[in-house]
Amino acid sequence: MQISAAMVKELSEKTGAGIMDAKRALEEVEGNMEKAAQVIAQQGLARAEKKTDRQASQGLVEPYIHGGGRIGAMVEINCETDFVARTPDFQGLAHDIAMQIAALNPQYVSEDEIPSDVLNAKAEELGSKEVAVKQLALLSQDFIKDSGKTIEEVIKDGIAKLGENIVVRRFSRFELGETTEDVADES
Repeated sequence: MQISAAMVKELSEKTGAGIMDAKRALEEVEGNMEKAAQVIAQQGLARAEKKTDRQASQGLVEPYIHGGGRIGAMVEINCETDFVARTPDFQGLAHDIAMQIAALNPQYVSEDEIPSDVLNAKAEELGSKEVAVKQLALLSQDFIKDSGKTIEEVIKDGIAKLGENIVVRRFSRFELGETTEDVADES
């Protein structure tokens, strides 16, 4: 099948892939647009995995206020360069993650950070370790805008698209009327 420039452009715009990557993917699957998009997604995830060890010391702190000022969240999300930190894609990712924190109130960034006694108590309360991890750890939570993906997968998509390692360093969440005892009870 003949791969037209219009097909390459369409796939490139749809996936965010470069022109040459889009052309190679279309050639690989003989012009099938859906399969080519899948090929690009898999290549992007493979590239993202390779970048997770790279240092991410730039980025931004993104605030999110919800419910007329009743709930607020701030997240520090890092990338490798200030250039990427200023892009609308990175800023949108940071905003979505801050919104996730405000909505679902995770206590830890990742499962590795959850103390075993806290995890065991929450697992006993909820009846499952997996459910407890999803409630406590931000990266394990289902993304509120697309429940078919976890926050970790959304970040990997961002790494694939932006070409840099992205790390959620830390976050904080505040709710009007919440006391320090309420926060201690949740931990």
